[in-house]
Amino acid sequence: MSTYKRVNYREIAPVSGGMHFLREPLDSERVGVTITRCEPDWNSRPHDHTENGHEEIYVLIEGSATVVVDGEEIGMESGDAIWIPPEATRQIRNGEEESAFVLVSAPASIEPEGSDAKWSTDGFVG
Repeated sequence: MSTYKRVNYREIAPVSGGMHFLREPLDSERVGVTITRCEPDWNSRPHDHTENGHEEIYVLIEGSATVVVDGEEIGMESGDAIWIPPEATRQIRNGEEESAFVLVSAPASIEPEGSDAKWSTDGFVG
């Protein structure tokens, strides 16, 4: 039995025009990953994650777009990333050209007070 799961997002049926949700196809229990291909003039619906406590990171990998966080418009260019806390209202507003995001969500992690816990980079070389 394999210890990993591989999928191609292009084989996952899109929702709302261009959102490919990968959490279930990858059998992920704690991390949500969505590839979002935004057609010209596409907007996501404003929403937050207060109820499930998920923080999100949006990484723009192609094009340019605007992410609105609690009413503040943040212009994004390819390579930009933004962290959004669970309680903040967020919306993607795409411009005149297609763009693509990787959206990552997970429950907010809270380190215990006095903890010296650090993010492990033992598996990375370079």
